[in-house]
Amino acid sequence: MNIGIDMMGGDFAPLEAVKGVKQYLTNSDNNIFCIGDENQLKQLFQDHGFSSPFLHLVHAPEVIGYHEHPTKALKEKPNSSIAIGFKLLAAGEIDAFLSAGNTGAMLVGAMFSIKPISGVLRPTIATLLPKLNGQTGILVDVGLNADCKPEQLNQFGILGNLYAKHILNITDPAVALLNMGEEEGKGNALAQATYPLLKANTAIRFIGNVEGRDIFNDKADVIVCDGFTGNVILKTAEAMYDAAMHQNLENDAFFGRFHFENYGGTPVLGVNKPVIIGHGISNAKAFYNMIALGEKLIATKFCDIITTNFANL
Repeated sequence: MNIGIDMMGGDFAPLEAVKGVKQYLTNSDNNIFCIGDENQLKQLFQDHGFSSPFLHLVHAPEVIGYHEHPTKALKEKPNSSIAIGFKLLAAGEIDAFLSAGNTGAMLVGAMFSIKPISGVLRPTIATLLPKLNGQTGILVDVGLNADCKPEQLNQFGILGNLYAKHILNITDPAVALLNMGEEEGKGNALAQATYPLLKANTAIRFIGNVEGRDIFNDKADVIVCDGFTGNVILKTAEAMYDAAMHQNLENDAFFGRFHFENYGGTPVLGVNKPVIIGHGISNAKAFYNMIALGEKLIATKFCDIITTNFANL
């Protein structure tokens, strides 16, 4: 198994990325390809007294900054850590690629280097939802597709269902549409047009509408919405976590599960190979969990599962 990681992406990279890789390789014999400034990386690994036959450094002299235009940066910086990562992924030299760097560049790179799976109208990204009952669900989309069509939301339900089943190990996920009321026929034009598609979708167990107050309870395992709404919810949840920490609730069992470092990153659902996007402020634990998620996506052959399901639709 070969996993590639952008070592230069993130506010605390490459130091925290190095720490995360060290932590992961201490108990793993998978090959980790660390893409970034080779001299910096070599020195940091030496400073931390770490070497491994499974550690491979790939020199990338350029870095795409957070505020650079994604498409322009990928074109003008072919030797950046993100661009080289996607070259390796497309060539089959690595099986998954992860980064906490420029989100737009990661999305553009995924769309144009490894491309969407046949039949997928729009790839999507999801966020994990800690439930009050101790379980975990997902919300999809959370920002990749701000404006959506009903057919796309219908597919988000399928993609989210597959992720919940094969990665979160939920046997029979309950899929719901986020709406302003539970009754069929509620909501704006998009919600009203999406509902019958989800209801008729035999690839999922659709349970109807859920409201915003249901996000953290056990009504649904997968909640579908457009990316604009999902991103607002995601940022609200982050603000709620910050407020909880301000109130010294960092040891609270529920609020503690909101911290991004526990999940590492989110995969781009619907592209041909595993691509994982991490939080810009990722620390060592986040990088470790990002790599662990990449390992699981590869081991379960998750992209192949999506391919097979969409071929059979």
